[in-house]
Amino acid sequence: MADKIYRVNMTDLSTSIEDVPADWAGHGGRGLTSNIVAAEVPPSCHPLGSKNKLIFAPGLLSGTAASNSGRISAGAKSPLTGTIKESNSGGSSAQKLAKIGCKALIIEGQPQDDCWYSLTLKPGEVTISKEDDLVGKGNFAVVESVEKRFSDKIGIISIGQAGEMLMTGANISIKDPDSHLRSLGRGGLGAVMGSKKIKFIALDAGDAKVAIADVDAFRAANKVFSKALVSHPVSQALATYGTNVLVNIINESGGFPTKNFSTGQFEGHEQISGETMHDRIVERGGKPKHGCHSGCVIQCSQIYNDLKGKYKTSGFEYESIWAMGAGCTIDDLDQLAEMDHIMDDIGIDTIETAVAFGVAMQAGVLEFADADEMIRILKEEIALGTALGRIIGNGAGSVGRTYGMTQVPVVKNQAIPAYDPRAIKGIGITYATSTQGADHTMGYTIATEILGAGGTADPLAKEGQVELSRNLQIATAAIDSTGMCLFIAFAVLDDSTCLPALIDMINARFGINLTADDVTNLGMSILKTEHAFNLAAGFTNLDDRLPEFFATNPVPPHNAVWDFTGDEIDAFWNF
Repeated sequence: MADKIYRVNMTDLSTSIEDVPADWAGHGGRGLTSNIVAAEVPPSCHPLGSKNKLIFAPGLLSGTAASNSGRISAGAKSPLTGTIKESNSGGSSAQKLAKIGCKALIIEGQPQDDCWYSLTLKPGEVTISKEDDLVGKGNFAVVESVEKRFSDKIGIISIGQAGEMLMTGANISIKDPDSHLRSLGRGGLGAVMGSKKIKFIALDAGDAKVAIADVDAFRAANKVFSKALVSHPVSQALATYGTNVLVNIINESGGFPTKNFSTGQFEGHEQISGETMHDRIVERGGKPKHGCHSGCVIQCSQIYNDLKGKYKTSGFEYESIWAMGAGCTIDDLDQLAEMDHIMDDIGIDTIETAVAFGVAMQAGVLEFADADEMIRILKEEIALGTALGRIIGNGAGSVGRTYGMTQVPVVKNQAIPAYDPRAIKGIGITYATSTQGADHTMGYTIATEILGAGGTADPLAKEGQVELSRNLQIATAAIDSTGMCLFIAFAVLDDSTCLPALIDMINARFGINLTADDVTNLGMSILKTEHAFNLAAGFTNLDDRLPEFFATNPVPPHNAVWDFTGDEIDAFWNF
């Protein structure tokens, strides 16, 4: 069965399955979600109104045996930033969607009643059903209940209470192969799903498979590609210690944002490091090495158990541990794991929410390092939608505006993650120029500045940083369209066999003849499409700026400041 567009109109509760327009045929993942948003969503619309649309799209290689190809993209106009938004996640949904034959799922309109609904997708079929039982429930209860209704083989996309209450920090959860949760984390897309009154989407692919035009060529290319991935030293470090291997590395660089971006190093870094976490996971019978989707050969995820050896959280990522840990000056991994678990269940972004807590701490709403109060607020304020819960649940910018704070680390109202742009300047260019608010994954200059992949760059110097960010943002836009994990980038940068093998897989999958130049042009086209949407939505070059405290407040230990001029930042778009 040829891939189709599955469309759901929540206003009249109708569905359709359509042929893929020619303009969308060459896209997948982020490229497809951004092009659909650009084509069908009015840039000036209210993100939580009926004119916004929520799109889910698997990547070009999703559903195949290609290593690390399990990422799903979701796109819409963001209620957090007001910009175009794509967020992607691991889990099993990308592979299920691709096997169903769904090139993209487009959800539009809003129900005219006050009822909640669920969607079920099967090959050639999409069904809308009323949903009463799971409204008000957390994501873990949703997964358990939906698996009982269908089977544990089902793919599940869901929202928690934060999405139901339309909080702009709300995320969308994706079930992984172990029935745990991954997140379409940033930009508040859970609120968009909540505005459509959809509690969950069940994906039943049955035994359907994705067609490969040239099976032998695909297998040969995947073998080369997989070898490049597992051979890279960064991949090997990620497999041993997870993304949290970065704690000690970034702390050493002086770019580890601590106490709401007041300093670049955290005294308690060892207690929350990847090395410490690895040893604790092993001691408690968890899994230090784990794939967030089937076919992952890096396996940077893990399963973290509590003191009694009971499951607590998985996909315990560096950015989450940094934000709750150093950002709020908490050095107890068990307390961080408890918060991670609660935020997964509520369905709220760990980065946005933890940075919001850091701003609230500086405002005096609660004390720095008060993990017990953070946990209480998560359970009793955010999950229940109290006034304080909504202030924090709407993100760091919301907290800053409410309490009159000036040290609010956001760009386009999205919280800055995990790397201080004063001490690691290339990532600051990514934060400033990203079409989707501050987001390290949009152009991960850390790969070169700190980890030495693809060359070297002095993180404290300005020279070459605009070009570095630009090149990585272009490449990332293309990678996000394949369904590939961002962590293939290390091998792509350093192993000359990796990118050609990736292109060979795409060609073998579809029976086409893409070149490396085509991939670069794809990335540039996606960035320009997203940028044009934002301009039409009223954003200007003046929105591509970091908060002024980065220029006026030096960050220890290097006492560095953000010193790029507006003209230097604006040069990013000269391509």
